[in-house]
Amino acid sequence: MSNNTNNTEMNNLAMEEEDEGEIFLGESDVLREIDVDEEDLPEADDDDMDDDGEQFDENDDSVHTFTGHKGELYALACSPTDATLVATGGGDDKTFLWKIGNGDWAAELPGHKDSVSCLAFSYDGQLLASGGLDGVVQIFDASSGTLKCVLDGPGAGIEWVRWHPRGHIVLAGSEDCSLWMWNADKEAYLNMFSGHNLNVTCGDFTPDGKLICTGSDDASLIVWNPKTCESIHIVKGHPYHTEGLTCLDINSNSSLAISGSKDGSVHIVNIVTGKVVSSLNSHTDSVECVKFSPSSATIPLAATGGMDKKLIIWDLQHSTPRFICEHEEGVTSLTWIGTSKYLATGCANGTVSIWDSLLGNCVHTYHGHQDAVQAISVSTNTDFIVSVSVDNTARVFESSEFQNKVT
Repeated sequence: MSNNTNNTEMNNLAMEEEDEGEIFLGESDVLREIDVDEEDLPEADDDDMDDDGEQFDENDDSVHTFTGHKGELYALACSPTDATLVATGGGDDKTFLWKIGNGDWAAELPGHKDSVSCLAFSYDGQLLASGGLDGVVQIFDASSGTLKCVLDGPGAGIEWVRWHPRGHIVLAGSEDCSLWMWNADKEAYLNMFSGHNLNVTCGDFTPDGKLICTGSDDASLIVWNPKTCESIHIVKGHPYHTEGLTCLDINSNSSLAISGSKDGSVHIVNIVTGKVVSSLNSHTDSVECVKFSPSSATIPLAATGGMDKKLIIWDLQHSTPRFICEHEEGVTSLTWIGTSKYLATGCANGTVSIWDSLLGNCVHTYHGHQDAVQAISVSTNTDFIVSVSVDNTARVFESSEFQNKVT
């Protein structure tokens, strides 16, 4: 066979191998084997990435996503004076300050030795309080993120923190059954309130600043005198809740407290008399969130959300459900959008929905979270809704179109 014939056959073989597009190695070609940890392998294809190398989700309606946390998010607060400033905290034991629309700015506020469970800005936006499961409350300068002081005393985790409506007095409820109050400016302990028998799960100052209302896992609500630490009213037993309280809210004129419970019941208490004035029974599972309607509302309403997948808008004049708004999963959080007729709910399926309280219909649903929403809040100018989730992210959604005043 001539050399020309051999060359032609070799070229044909090479072309066939190129057409096949795959070349297989035999065992004799393997030099050594390397073990690869499956956790180190990429989870997303390049086709799922945007130009910045981040995973792209066409179902994400958020206009800003904060991804600084390395664990589930539990706590959220929007500044009352800066419409772009947000604080978030979670299971990575960290608090972050960050700004809506400014992805290049974020301040990490370390210090807690366990999960950050709650956050609150002072009435004037100057200070930020963070409570942790490590049992301490930290106070930060909100503009710089500088740690101002550490307030300790409780013997167990902090369940919630609140500020006095007109001063730098901070209040915290603890898992050790106690309630603590400090002066943040003077970094001084003021009072410890003892009266509950289990975790103090929820509480706040009345809007006029004269009283404190707290709820507990012991199924009681206590109205306190903040100056003397004395309990003015203890609301417990029939016709009140039979299981622990999960949430409460106080109306704008400081006369009524609404509370929700693990037993699915909702009750309204007259703060002045300590009497149960209304029992709202339509939920069939734990009630997770309760809110009175804005003071400007012409019709007195309240909204409650529960793990029975329902948002219920109540007519308080008749103590009856005005609307029952179904969700795909449990309702974990809710907030009214400023003084408008609209309210937002956070859902265990990761969605945030907007509802018209006068018509009872869902007017918009935002997608983006990959897991349950834990908390939602509205920017002080009501242009944005912020939500935090167990998917390790905080997301911002535009809400400026839902600012119509209550009519």
